[in-house]
Amino acid sequence: MKKLLLLFIAGATMYSVNAQVTTPQPSPASKMEQKVGLTDITLEYSRPAVREREVYGGLVPFDKLWRTGANKNTIITFSTDATVFGSKLKAGSYAIFSKPGKDNWEIYFYADTENWGTPKEWDDSKVMAMGEVPVHPIPFNVETFTIDINSIKNDSAIIEIIWEKTYVGIPFTVPTDDAVLASINDVLGGTPTENDYFSSAVYYLQEGKDIKQAQEWIDKAVDMTKDKPRFWFLRQQSLIHAKAGDTAGAIAAAKASLAGAEKAGNADYVKMNTDSLKEWGAQ
Repeated sequence: MKKLLLLFIAGATMYSVNAQVTTPQPSPASKMEQKVGLTDITLEYSRPAVREREVYGGLVPFDKLWRTGANKNTIITFSTDATVFGSKLKAGSYAIFSKPGKDNWEIYFYADTENWGTPKEWDDSKVMAMGEVPVHPIPFNVETFTIDINSIKNDSAIIEIIWEKTYVGIPFTVPTDDAVLASINDVLGGTPTENDYFSSAVYYLQEGKDIKQAQEWIDKAVDMTKDKPRFWFLRQQSLIHAKAGDTAGAIAAAKASLAGAEKAGNADYVKMNTDSLKEWGAQ
């Protein structure tokens, strides 16, 4: 019993010696993921706070290289190639460095991501893309440093940096169209399903491509589901026919979609179809 008590005391003493205080990080780490078209994008960065300090021109000096955040350098990863400032970035990870200025920021996409802060020795050969973006003042204070991806389209988006009362945006593009067209040619050349025809037609409509081809595909998709009509298929059929100049066909499809949406209790599609029918002068 005495030996057990001594072992317990020794263990408790060792724990008390090794234990460490745990506190929140002043600039917590953040990881966000966003899909743009068919490209998966990951942003990893740390988020300092204003804390009543002057940020740009103070905490972050003007015209000096900055890690664009805190702690380890900010890292962006693209699952496909991307284009920034007219330069093609291969799929992979890049550090985002910047030189904030009063009116413009210089932005650098750097091949070496293993830096705590900025590189000890800057290597121009590792700059894969660079360019300037304008500063936009915002009328309120953003306390926590934020990087986000917004203005998302099928083939482009904007990396947005927001902190204190400053916003800058970095546009980029991804090669979605090439990948989608290759997929369409491959799948529709085999044994396509109604969903394949539907997706292809909607993509052509969204991207302003051959509307007659889109019309042919959406009609095939609807015909393949005529035993169990899908009101969302019929909705797209109405929009494609309207775009192709076939108002009568658009109205017929919208009425069928409206009936299906009402039966399903889908208020959103009921409103969209009702508004379209009014726009197209349906009786």
